[in-house]
Amino acid sequence: MRLERKQLASVVASLALMGAFGAAVVAQDDAATPTPPPVPSDTATVADTADTSGFAAAPIDSAAIDSLALWNEEFEDLAVTDVEPRTFMERMAASGAVEQFQKGGVFMWPILALLIIGIGVILERFYTLGRARTNVRTLMDRILAALRGPAGIEGAIEVCDNTRGPIPSILSAGLRRSNISIEATEKAIESAGVVELSFLERGLLILATIANVAPLLGFLGTVSGMVSAFDAIAAADQVNAKLVASGISEALLTTMAGLVVAIPMSIGHNYFVSQIDRFVIEMQETSADLVDTLVDLGVKREGASS
Repeated sequence: MRLERKQLASVVASLALMGAFGAAVVAQDDAATPTPPPVPSDTATVADTADTSGFAAAPIDSAAIDSLALWNEEFEDLAVTDVEPRTFMERMAASGAVEQFQKGGVFMWPILALLIIGIGVILERFYTLGRARTNVRTLMDRILAALRGPAGIEGAIEVCDNTRGPIPSILSAGLRRSNISIEATEKAIESAGVVELSFLERGLLILATIANVAPLLGFLGTVSGMVSAFDAIAAADQVNAKLVASGISEALLTTMAGLVVAIPMSIGHNYFVSQIDRFVIEMQETSADLVDTLVDLGVKREGASS
């Protein structure tokens, strides 16, 4: 887009210059056309009747050409600066982020890697926990209705198997052991709960690690920048602000980058922990309701007489 507008500006300026030269040539031709000598009068002198025909070159208007050239330069500058960046990399370069990243030094690269990994984990956890959500009240109503219906436990197991999420999986594991005893049902629910909980907590350790390591990498970059600044001071005869500016800039940029990465990772980790705690509470409530219903339906405990 920039190249097309710049080419257009050059073409327009060239056409304008060609028009100016064409006008000058026409004026020159008009000036070169011989004119008939005036009829001498009785009082005319020889100098008055002399042949003055000939070619007189009309001067080219240099001021107009200079103004056209100046207009061409202004139009080219407008064509370059008026275009907004369209690609992601062009926007990043225009914002100065790439330049700041390069000034941060070598420790900006591992911080960037941690940022990419953390964003991937956050997106995956949002998707997984979103699919794991279940309307617990509706699920329990359907399970209890199936238990009290003609299908009994098999119907309740089918309801759990047809529902997505960790809570139906836990209840299904307990129902499959309900023909043995209540204790077996509770143990199956507890074992399935541990498995589902580990599935829900997957990735949280990565977020916690990134939230802790990113500031440390930033501080390490700070130390590296200060070392570079003091080395520059030691090697110089005279100390000025420009001498140590690059080292101090590296120190501040890496610290800022580490904190920028760590803060959203810590927020995401705490948010997912709160969501998992809610899942755990729902698991405990639904498991207790299921066990109470099985006891009401006559499932015996171990060691109880028939």
